[in-house]
Amino acid sequence: MQTLNIDGTPRGGGSELIKDSSTSGFKADVIDASHDALVLVDFWAPWCGPCKQLTPVLESVVKAAGGTVRLVKLDIDKHPSIPGQMGVQSIPAVFAFKDGRPVDGFMGAVPESQVKEFIARHVQAPEVSQAEADVEAAEQALLIGDVKTAAQIFAHIIQSDKENIPAIAGLAKCYIETGDLDEAEQTLDQADTSKKPSGEIDAVRAALEIARKSHEAGDEGDLRAKINDNPNDFQARCDLAIVLNAAGNREGAAEQLLAVVSANRNWNEGAARAQLLQFFEAWGNDDPATISGRQKLSLLLFS
Repeated sequence: MQTLNIDGTPRGGGSELIKDSSTSGFKADVIDASHDALVLVDFWAPWCGPCKQLTPVLESVVKAAGGTVRLVKLDIDKHPSIPGQMGVQSIPAVFAFKDGRPVDGFMGAVPESQVKEFIARHVQAPEVSQAEADVEAAEQALLIGDVKTAAQIFAHIIQSDKENIPAIAGLAKCYIETGDLDEAEQTLDQADTSKKPSGEIDAVRAALEIARKSHEAGDEGDLRAKINDNPNDFQARCDLAIVLNAAGNREGAAEQLLAVVSANRNWNEGAARAQLLQFFEAWGNDDPATISGRQKLSLLLFS
């Protein structure tokens, strides 16, 4: 496995993830380097509009690849011989080099998704450990509602590795699903996050706190009746948000809290905003309800 520096770049001389090259440097930067990692060569020119669109996309994807791929940029106006030898007739043109030779390429300013697919065809996926595979299997079981199977797998992993953070977080989620909130809390307490904070553990703790609140929030029908009588009953809206979240209606929960922020963002020392942020933490950054909710909250706060 390739060794990385603390900033995520590969160790070793001349092994920057992204660099400009030249005719004289092409052999070292591309041919030789491609024996250690996949190298993308971006043929571009300062006057090329599509190049200005594609290059930042390439750079972003390469940085996110964790050292498995490098990007070499070659200005065809300053260094025309290499693109001439490779038959480059239009730009932007990107060629992938592996083991000292070109293996694939594309032309034009393609979207990020296609760049990722292009790289994935030539980068070997990292080996997955048995524990990682077991965690994935347990997560899939939990996703389809088979809480018992998920809990058994997570518990088995923890027996072998008491510090396995994903398994601890997963088992705690199982207890939350079954309503055994005390067991969930005890399970989370097994995770040592003093030296290295864990977003997974923080998210499950947020979910646990929300689950505890849901037991005290009240009945959905009663809360909606209170809001119908008084749309500015902000406590009822916050309680209803918790009830809706517990029922799986994340969008509805967010809308109730956004209504409070819109009407009076400072109510109860910003309680509605704080509750919404806790929802986002529990749901995860990639959840559609989180993405939509953050956008709407930003519009309210900064427009």
